[in-house]
Amino acid sequence: MRSSAYPPKPVPGDRIAVISPGAGLAGVLPLPHELGLKRLREDFGLEPVEYPATRRMGSTPQERADDIHAAFADPTIKAVMATIGGDDQITVLPLLDRELIRANPKPFFGSSDNTNLLILLHNLGIVGYHGACVMTEIGRPHTLHPMTADSVRAALFTSGPYELRCAERYRDSSRDWADPATFGKEPDSQPAEGWIWHRPEQVVEGCAWGGNLEILSWLLMADREIERDPAAYEGGVLFLETSEEMPGGEEVFRILRNMGERGLLARFPALLMARAKAWSFEKPNDPEAKRRYAVEQREAVLRALAAYAPGTMAVFDVDFGHTDPQLVIPYGGSVRVDGPARRITVTY
Repeated sequence: MRSSAYPPKPVPGDRIAVISPGAGLAGVLPLPHELGLKRLREDFGLEPVEYPATRRMGSTPQERADDIHAAFADPTIKAVMATIGGDDQITVLPLLDRELIRANPKPFFGSSDNTNLLILLHNLGIVGYHGACVMTEIGRPHTLHPMTADSVRAALFTSGPYELRCAERYRDSSRDWADPATFGKEPDSQPAEGWIWHRPEQVVEGCAWGGNLEILSWLLMADREIERDPAAYEGGVLFLETSEEMPGGEEVFRILRNMGERGLLARFPALLMARAKAWSFEKPNDPEAKRRYAVEQREAVLRALAAYAPGTMAVFDVDFGHTDPQLVIPYGGSVRVDGPARRITVTY
């Protein structure tokens, strides 16, 4: 699998673009957004710069594309960060000036729907960073999670290996972002049981590719950004996460089955599967229901691997995606999965 190049890193004091390529929820729910901006200034020493569609809910794909172009073209902007995800960033992709972006490589941070822009950057030969949206991770209620903060700081400012660690406790539930009281106390969490390893007899080192599973399925349906020749992904490390829409185990299996039928799954000798998002406001699962959901998802993934990639090593419940803490994965960057040592190291 081809590698991407790491763009130049910012330093404290630099300007960072804050954009909404998916949804302008920062205008509807300003509390986590303002808190995230404050922390970018005070905790990371960066100066956030917002763009016209950053807080505009219902902005057009062209308006969001214009913000992306402005952020990448401005030589005083040294990194770009999404406010949050969404569900229609796929409509922005055809409007993007790829040569403009290629000529102005910058670190881009975002997850979920931002898988769209991350995969485009990878196809342009630019490493992006899956994680660290302004509203969700940087604007976390009460305090920044120390594991998240350490990973984001390393990804923003440093180069070289960074070992991922399993959280002792995690959170996948939320309180009302419109209520100021939400931000006055530490969010509820529950014990984490550690990573679950499947076929950990090998050591795999390759380029990270993947992102949000639902977004990848849409890109496959639209025939956008994913190479038609699956050999292009040979030897990579696949990483996948699911969203608060909580696709059921059978749906997860079907998406992976279809990736298998396309010849994709067998190309990746290692898979990192994020801790499953098992709670939403629409479906506030109790602890037992959350456990069942996570087990069903893991079993679905293992069923797909057994059918299409029986030799692939997998690690479940890694702390990236829709979870807290959230670790940053370098999209197109190097990842080393050491099964015998039970260690995962990324290169920022």
